Amino acid sequence: MSAKGRRHQKLEARLGYRFADPDLLDRALTHSSALSPASRTERSYQRLEFLGDRVLGLVVADMLYRLFPKASEGELNRTLVTLVRGESCAAIARQLDLSEELHLGDSERRIGSAENDSILADAAEAVIGAIYCDGGLGRAYEFIERMLGDNIGHAVALRPDAKTTLQEWAQGQGLEPPTYTVAGKTGPQHEPEFTIEVNLKGHEPLRASGSSKKLAEHKAAEGFLIRERVWKETL
Repeated sequence: MSAKGRRHQKLEARLGYRFADPDLLDRALTHSSALSPASRTERSYQRLEFLGDRVLGLVVADMLYRLFPKASEGELNRTLVTLVRGESCAAIARQLDLSEELHLGDSERRIGSAENDSILADAAEAVIGAIYCDGGLGRAYEFIERMLGDNIGHAVALRPDAKTTLQEWAQGQGLEPPTYTVAGKTGPQHEPEFTIEVNLKGHEPLRASGSSKKLAEHKAAEGFLIRERVWKETL
């Protein structure tokens, strides 16, 4: 195999995974700025990052489902958001020293993009996508579990509350706190379904439903945060 074919041997050791197709790992570490416009779709990490993001969400959801059999949907989702958000993925990238392996264009390298949280997070997800493509879901699961296993308990303690996050974000935008109103109620008395509308000045309202007012409010806040790109879509 050529030197280029195994150019990331030390990284493979840190990953705990040796690629059958080393080109996949090379692609996972290639930023679009390092390529000509015609090659970016095929050769940059963008498509692998898209895939790895979904694999990460699925694996973490499965891990939480198995580890916390008494946790509610809302509790599971808030913990998942903590574990798969950009900051967590960037931390994984730093743990693996991905910044030293990234292929960047000259201008991006000069401005320090190798340490940019967003780029590092994307690269970490692209590496997950590459492992999934090369070795299947089982190997990707093993890698994610190894990288995140020690952080799950911490994430449970620190998982963000959607309503609190939305209120803090609104304050950061110089806005009054969001308001929550009951937009509807359906179902029998013993099994009601509430629809809650969250309103924030300058933004379109958003509605969500749940089996209690509290759950519906949290779902509405989560949906609002995702729509406004404060939080990332998890699955």
